[in-house]
Amino acid sequence: MKTSLTLFIFFVTLNVWAQSNNENVFLITLDGLRWQELFQGADSSLVGDKDYVKNIQELKSNFWKDDLIARRRALMPFFWEVIAENGQLFGNRNFQSKVNCTNQQWFSYPGYSEILCGFADDQRITSNDKIPNPNVTVLEFLNQQDQLKGKIAAFGSWDVFPYIVNEGRSGVPVNAGFEAIQQPDLNERERLLNSLQKQIPSPWSTVRFDGLTYHIAKEYIKRNSPRVVYIAFGETDDFAHDGHYDAYLKSARQTDAFIKDLWDYAQSHPQYKDHTTLVITTDHGRGTLPKDTWRSHGTKINGADEIWIAILGPQLSTTGEMKIKEQLYQNQIAATVANILGFKYQPNDQVGAPIPLK
Repeated sequence: MKTSLTLFIFFVTLNVWAQSNNENVFLITLDGLRWQELFQGADSSLVGDKDYVKNIQELKSNFWKDDLIARRRALMPFFWEVIAENGQLFGNRNFQSKVNCTNQQWFSYPGYSEILCGFADDQRITSNDKIPNPNVTVLEFLNQQDQLKGKIAAFGSWDVFPYIVNEGRSGVPVNAGFEAIQQPDLNERERLLNSLQKQIPSPWSTVRFDGLTYHIAKEYIKRNSPRVVYIAFGETDDFAHDGHYDAYLKSARQTDAFIKDLWDYAQSHPQYKDHTTLVITTDHGRGTLPKDTWRSHGTKINGADEIWIAILGPQLSTTGEMKIKEQLYQNQIAATVANILGFKYQPNDQVGAPIPLK
């Protein structure tokens, strides 16, 4: 009896400890970043192509290494020096680790909706139009939980995110596009960010620069200490559509630096240190062959449904880069986020199961 009681106490304590060490989640997406660059670094067929690169010598100096391991580390140092050493990376198809969209659209709104809702809606989510998402996202679900209500926030470079999250219905605050920071008592840094949004012209009418998105999100985190934060970076997709492979690579590396800065901040903050998990992914893939298809995605582009997932946080074994044959799907991300926080998210039978974190 004494042994049974001891074991019971041990397992209850272990379960409470596990939940207490996963109290916060930062969900992060990099729009249209291919698995090829993440796992292989700069593409040899593009890095020296004058049609897509303005200064080939400079780009090769910054990103090209003959060794694949060194090359991908040059592009995404935080992923390969921290996440690969302390977390888990899924989606290197060279090792048969596969992650795919289940939606049949293979572009942004359907991809983000699948990430956030946990299932594809190919009947109603069929464009990038600014239509309020009819489906409840995991952010809205978490905001309905007593212990998390009012502690969820989302930030995006693309101005469609208030509709994807359905800000009006969900009650989840979303700052996206060129929206100013809305606070009655703005600090000096927040006032500067609002001014810069007006003063720095974006090359895109619907997408602001990711640097603004990141720093707006970080100021909110510093001010409000939310439990769940979604940050959606957008530049990689837009630079790719524009045919600027050099800017695509530079944006990817800068986003990697933003994620590192966020992780460093979390590890320096008592609420977040050793109590926070990063879940990082992308909304869709891009083409590979012919080489110019890297600019595009959608159902006509072979490989545009191929994505990846990275996870870093407490209680994860340091499995690093997955090198086993495995098939994961985009629709598993929402339930994974909820599961990390100790909640079961399954609004319907189409929702993917949580990723079994090793």
